[in-house]
Amino acid sequence: MLDLLILAGFIIYSLWLGWRARRRASRSLAEFFLAGRSISGWRAGLSMAATQFAADTPLLVMGLLAVGGVFSLWRLWIYGLAFLLMGFVLAAAWRRAGVLTDAELTMIRYSAKGALTLRALKAVYYGTVINCVVLAFVLAAATRLFELFLPWHSWLPADVYTTLSDFVAVTGLVISSGLTSLPDAVATTNNLLSILVMLLFVAGYSTSGGLRAVIGTDVLQLAIMLTGTALYAWFAVQAAGGLGQLPTALADTYGAETAARMLSFVPLDGEALLPFIVIVALQWFYQMNSDGTGYLAQRTMACRDDREARLAAVVFTVTQIVVRSLLWLLIGLALLVIFPFDAARPVTDGFIAGREMTFATGIDLLLPAGARGLMLTGMLAALASTIDTHMNWGASYWSNDLYKAIWVERIRKRTAAPGELVRVARLATVLLLVIALAIMVNLGSIQTAWQISLLFGAGMGAVLVLRWLWERINLYCEIGSIVVSLLLAPILILTVDQDWLRLAIMALVSTLIVFAAALWMPGTEPARLMAFYDRVRPPGWWAGTARGLGLEIAASRREFGRDILAIVAAAVSVFGWLVGLAQLLLQTSSITFCVGLLIVATLAVPVWWRAVRTA
Repeated sequence: MLDLLILAGFIIYSLWLGWRARRRASRSLAEFFLAGRSISGWRAGLSMAATQFAADTPLLVMGLLAVGGVFSLWRLWIYGLAFLLMGFVLAAAWRRAGVLTDAELTMIRYSAKGALTLRALKAVYYGTVINCVVLAFVLAAATRLFELFLPWHSWLPADVYTTLSDFVAVTGLVISSGLTSLPDAVATTNNLLSILVMLLFVAGYSTSGGLRAVIGTDVLQLAIMLTGTALYAWFAVQAAGGLGQLPTALADTYGAETAARMLSFVPLDGEALLPFIVIVALQWFYQMNSDGTGYLAQRTMACRDDREARLAAVVFTVTQIVVRSLLWLLIGLALLVIFPFDAARPVTDGFIAGREMTFATGIDLLLPAGARGLMLTGMLAALASTIDTHMNWGASYWSNDLYKAIWVERIRKRTAAPGELVRVARLATVLLLVIALAIMVNLGSIQTAWQISLLFGAGMGAVLVLRWLWERINLYCEIGSIVVSLLLAPILILTVDQDWLRLAIMALVSTLIVFAAALWMPGTEPARLMAFYDRVRPPGWWAGTARGLGLEIAASRREFGRDILAIVAAAVSVFGWLVGLAQLLLQTSSITFCVGLLIVATLAVPVWWRAVRTA
């Protein structure tokens, strides 16, 4: 009963926030999608962290730990560099651009001829393809939780449930993890009911209150998630024998050599060194959100000024990379002891999915009442925060770019009323969810789906950052990178087994295409570049455009250099705290080394904090 009361309280609060914000959200798209550009930095940063907390990510972490050990988690941690780049270098530029979506940015950055086509292409690719794939594997992860914790077949009257299950059987759908004792028919019916209830709940506050309601619920959601996860870490570590005995327990379970590999922050196997270097060097940059494109930029643009936008990125990065990661690391290592596996077993989708499921199983078996309710609420909150963000973000493309810019203004030759656009945005969220559900039923393990989505997005990383930094980037660069991603990713999936090699090939080919298009294809017309520069004042290599405006670029370049220094200093702090605290807790390095690392990380704070304060 206590568990259900905690969950009910969270649901009521979230729906109340959406109802309270509905009138302001209905005034315009800027109010609906950007909360009137009035959000504080700390709230925006915590909202980003809540969205990235996600119900699927802790399951992904469990699979990564089982397959590659601690050092494989650098695949997630290294994104901190992209978050810091967004905050210190690009956050102000995003705000000054004054756009609602990344697709709209094409209209002020590139020549008018072809810009609208690129805008439509990006709205479809990001707003529908990428967005719905991410939503799909988030929902797929949710079904792992639903199967354990939402037994509708036990709650509903038998005749009602039988009618529902018969209807599901007619559709031929199978949405079952295969990892519980439930028959496929029961699991599918339960999962569909759970998904429907979850989506109605999320839509109830996000489509009524817009981004204000999303951010308001995100802050509460994150507090619940972190509290529940901290309790989970405590109980899991105690069940594994205690923090001081965790390395010994791993060695007793898997042998000293395998345990050392699991606990190492760098690969101990020489053959794994090159893949590790490639992933760490490239993955943070070659990905579909390298400049914040998507909901991260949306939160940045919703901040009330440049300083708050930088603060948002710092709050987000520290919460995401240090706080969240430490808790999941402790849980993951403890679950390796509590639910052991044969280390010699072949790595298959089924094996990975089974290891991912241990996170949900541990909640059910290890946590007492109250703590279990808080953790379950936290996981559902994580799911809700991810779904509401992707619904809100995806709908912004459909309403602002596809409907308003193309259908209404270009084809119908009229002006859309604010209320009309908000209604389209609300309808778009429903359509996006239908597409995501269709994709979800065909997914395997979360890790596999995640790796495939990364590969499709990797081809666009370079151009997304370079368009802000280099005046020679043109719309052909962006079109080329999208085409390369769509054509090359399936080929690499079918022909190359190593994930790191796929990434390296995609990064090389896409970068060559971007530079070739920048040097040999028609550039953006000077008048458009000067208007963009005057409006946005982007950092980097814009000497020709600045001269055309009669401006001096030396000061801008000095500021750019200071921002890069701030990124380096912030990275030292974030990764120093992460590694130092983790190794201190696990006792895998000397106390002297850990304390020294933490001191260096802390001494770097004034360097980057000055950049936040003076933004």
